[in-house]
Amino acid sequence: MDLFDLTGKVAVVTGGTRGIGLMMARGLLQAGARVYISSRKAEAGDAAVAELAAFGKVTSVPADLSLEEECVRLAAEVGKREDELHILVNNAGATWGEPLESFPESAWDKVLDLNLKSPFFLTRAFLPLLEEAGTQDDPARIVNVGSIDGLHVPPMHTYSYSTSKAALHHLTRVLAKELGPRHVTVNAVAPGPFESKMMAATLDAFGKEIAARSPLGRIGRPDDMAGVVVFLASRGASYITGAVIPVDGGIATTR
Repeated sequence: MDLFDLTGKVAVVTGGTRGIGLMMARGLLQAGARVYISSRKAEAGDAAVAELAAFGKVTSVPADLSLEEECVRLAAEVGKREDELHILVNNAGATWGEPLESFPESAWDKVLDLNLKSPFFLTRAFLPLLEEAGTQDDPARIVNVGSIDGLHVPPMHTYSYSTSKAALHHLTRVLAKELGPRHVTVNAVAPGPFESKMMAATLDAFGKEIAARSPLGRIGRPDDMAGVVVFLASRGASYITGAVIPVDGGIATTR
């Protein structure tokens, strides 16, 4: 079927060198897209390219996306190589856990800068390339990576993280309304627990308990995240915008 074929499409995945971003980049490559990945560390990008190169054409462009000027630079670097961008995945993110009594101001600044402000600035910076790619029948796609912690009250003391993800879900809806007439869809995915560096310590300590919260009795696998981003980037999702899709085995929606 060509409904989910992304051959000839160009994608950018921020935070694409590990975890959920790496899973998404791999899925887009396997579906036929050319993929640019970005992270702060050049060596992490090089390692991810080596891992992903077997699946398709992938390029690393290091950038510190907590800064607006770096968001603009990333768009400019991609624009030097490509005339249009079909898929932007805003995945780069950070978390912070600490009790209420000692939760610092720096934890709000770091997390909101990367999780909320950078998707906005990246969307604005890449918008000319996205508009160049989008048509009424096949819009360009923005996929924001939120979290189920933005859908329900999380069990951990991650005040700025859960708040930033709830805000990102709403920003997704706001931008979907504004950019729809410009032939760009904007959707979000809200992952539950997946194997990643961010989740490693939590899963080591509480993995069995977390899996038991899901009606499906497991945590997320790489194909689960690859599948949802390929769907949202494909012709099969050309009439979906403003949606927030939980990918969590039912944890957030059935408890």
